[in-house]
Amino acid sequence: MDIDQLKSKFTEKYGPGEVHCYFAPGRVNLIGEHTDYNGGFVFPCAISFGTCCLIRKTERRSVNFASLNIDFEAFVDVDDLDKPVGREWVNYPVGVFAQFLKRGISFNEGADILIYGNVPNGAGLSSSASLEMASAVAVNDTWNLGIGIHDLIKMAQKAEHEFAGVMCGIMDQFASGMGKSDHAIYLNCETLDYELVPVKLNGIKIVIANTNSPHKLDSGVYNQRVKECRAAVEEISRYKPIKMLAACTMEEFGAIADRFEDKVVMRRARHVISEIERTREAVSQLKNNNLERFGVLMNESHASLRDDYEVTGPELDTMVEEAYKIEGVIGSRMTGGGFGGCTVSLVKDEAVDIFIEEVGKNYSERTGLKPEFYVAEISDGAKKLF
Repeated sequence: MDIDQLKSKFTEKYGPGEVHCYFAPGRVNLIGEHTDYNGGFVFPCAISFGTCCLIRKTERRSVNFASLNIDFEAFVDVDDLDKPVGREWVNYPVGVFAQFLKRGISFNEGADILIYGNVPNGAGLSSSASLEMASAVAVNDTWNLGIGIHDLIKMAQKAEHEFAGVMCGIMDQFASGMGKSDHAIYLNCETLDYELVPVKLNGIKIVIANTNSPHKLDSGVYNQRVKECRAAVEEISRYKPIKMLAACTMEEFGAIADRFEDKVVMRRARHVISEIERTREAVSQLKNNNLERFGVLMNESHASLRDDYEVTGPELDTMVEEAYKIEGVIGSRMTGGGFGGCTVSLVKDEAVDIFIEEVGKNYSERTGLKPEFYVAEISDGAKKLF
């Protein structure tokens, strides 16, 4: 949907007048999964799919929330912007408003808000972070609040924690807020130090495959992994005091792994600690244009997520297995929280069409589901469109 169409939809809904639009992208994580809430490294990039937030300030003391994607609408008094609205999608932007209220900012005027997104919901491409960041930059600019992008990122993360109940790390919101065209973000999730790394994939494309088996991070399984990682920190701290798993190296872990009382917790820790080291090496290999090794590390990441972290499932595993059969595939892995969603693959240009055709056909035959494929374009982060 282009800008003129969005303006027209807003006018149909709320009437004529000045309106502004803010955009925040989704993201795909090239490597570094389930490391962000453990203080480790991640390597995401913003993608061209994202969420638009059209907004117009009003004189009444309430905010209208509507979406072109979902029928549910809400009309929220400015004094109630710190209260969840059932379990509806509006909790993401309402949760963002709540973070401004926590900072002592009061809203004496309301707004009309219309949301449109083209990030597939439940695909693991951060549609929620995209919505949160689009809302955050829209509110910040509309009320001229002057809050910096790093603080907006943290506020969006808090909105997800408190209003969606998902104890996510900072990666998704950071990638959506700080993305840069043709670059990936090498982010230390503990310190928020980051480096924008050029992505030069000469003759290779990033292909995202949507299993169309929606992941459900609010199902409790994601939060269970967070708890298991905390338990792993306690186990390791018996031998080396740490606050997060990122503070433990694989060499240190190897020396104590067999002493874990809970072998499930041991495997969770092994994934996180090894994934942090894989991510560090993968970035180095990309800088040295060694994409073959980068692909091997992607494959190892998926195996670890499947066997040690147990967050893949039959659909993601099937998609990756079929990807490995295609000549010209450099590497393939699940991306995002898991339990469904998407895979990301590095595919040579000449193999992209074959990849989409063959992997799609074989995946459908094995699962009964029809996948969708996107050749990813790496985009800029959250911004005002008009």
